[in-house]
Amino acid sequence: MSTYSSKLVENAVNELAKLPGIGRKTALRLALHLLKQEKAEVELLGTSIIKMRADAIFCKVCHNISDNEICTICNNQKRNRSVICVVEDIRDVMAIENTSQFNGLYHVLGGIISPLDGIGPNDLTINKLADRLKGKEVVEIILALSATIEGDTTNFYLYKRLKEFDILFTTIARGVSVGDELEYTDEITLGRSIINRQPFEGLNNR
Repeated sequence: MSTYSSKLVENAVNELAKLPGIGRKTALRLALHLLKQEKAEVELLGTSIIKMRADAIFCKVCHNISDNEICTICNNQKRNRSVICVVEDIRDVMAIENTSQFNGLYHVLGGIISPLDGIGPNDLTINKLADRLKGKEVVEIILALSATIEGDTTNFYLYKRLKEFDILFTTIARGVSVGDELEYTDEITLGRSIINRQPFEGLNNR
């Protein structure tokens, strides 16, 4: 027998509990909070989520989330177009942007190589990255992936796959602890890791 006196509330809790990091108790708290709000406010929340899912797209250049075919970062002519920072997903772009220490462009891989999870190089946007390097504009690739085994494996694959291009490969300094993901790294540490990046090839020779 259901512990909810309202099937409507139960349905809302069930859907909210599907969100990452949201347990049933938190889902119930959120549902009851929304129930107390003005209908217009709740409708605004619902409409914004529906519109985001329907209209948000991925930048055709860097694969960051965007409202248009080309995102605001790629469109910004004041950005340093000679440096591309390669990240795992959109959350990493947001984390690095919050540091205000990087003024180049990005490339979102859409994941990292993880055979156990069935993710291989062809599942990522690596070929699209290679296409971006065919011009002479890019002189440096920053490998800013998580300091995990999967992240290091992806770094090495990218270096081997793209080393034919005459560009510098660097990686963020190990101020980011081994095993950490970028989105959970504080802004100061992450910012310093970008500034103090090191040649990727040099790390392998230690």
